[in-house]
Amino acid sequence: MPLLETITYYLVHHPIIATFDWNHTTKPCSTFPFLILTILTYLTLTLTLSYLPIPLPPPRLLRRISTVYNLVILLLSFTMSLATTLSSFLHFPSLSHLFCFPTSTPPRGPVFFWAYVFYLSKILEFSDTFLIILSRSPTSIRRLSFLHVYHHATVPVMCYVWLSTSQSLFPVALVTNASVHTVMYSYYLLCSLGIRPSWKRLVTDCQIIQFVFSFAVSLVMLYYHFFEFRCSGIWGWCFNAVFNASLLYLFLDFHSNNYKQKKDRLSNESDKDKVL
Repeated sequence: MPLLETITYYLVHHPIIATFDWNHTTKPCSTFPFLILTILTYLTLTLTLSYLPIPLPPPRLLRRISTVYNLVILLLSFTMSLATTLSSFLHFPSLSHLFCFPTSTPPRGPVFFWAYVFYLSKILEFSDTFLIILSRSPTSIRRLSFLHVYHHATVPVMCYVWLSTSQSLFPVALVTNASVHTVMYSYYLLCSLGIRPSWKRLVTDCQIIQFVFSFAVSLVMLYYHFFEFRCSGIWGWCFNAVFNASLLYLFLDFHSNNYKQKKDRLSNESDKDKVL
């Protein structure tokens, strides 16, 4: 088999993927009570472990765990981005389906399979928070912000809405988010290996661009919805639009505060050097 055919078979045409059907009674972790219980457990553990004195693993062991974890999420994010792209172009009858599913679209097939994997991966990414808590280092603890916890707790709900409402536009959102996470976890992987890349700011910039892009492509979806044919999951899109707007505000605030402080600190150090 040529390489491309092998890739498309295992990422798109494999029977498990091609015949996927989002069903609350047969798919693990797919019920709404499971989702709510999982998020409440995450929030409870985050709050409790942040303040309780707990035994910490040896730094070397934690660094190895972080390296393996970052590598797994990096490879998974790359795979989801590639697989959803291939599934969209090979299975959608027209380009318009990238932006707008017809209202009768059932949540089945390869694109929805990868949305399900994406949903499960966001639960796995709760591990980010617990690795930060276990490290207890000042650099890591700074990452445990309201933005971090809010983002991790709410994204699984967004993914659940994608699947439950056959929400239009989610393939574009999935590909862009997974691509950004490929960049982000590449950075984290290098850090866990003791390498400090100079492109840390690029990670935040990519996340901001992702949300701006999501609103831009939403205009295409809204055009189809109001002027061509009704789009599936429009109320799910409304939830996501509000959520993305809140994330964009929080990321812009983080970007402004973080890099303004760094710029001010460098400016003060420069002023001191001039005085000396």
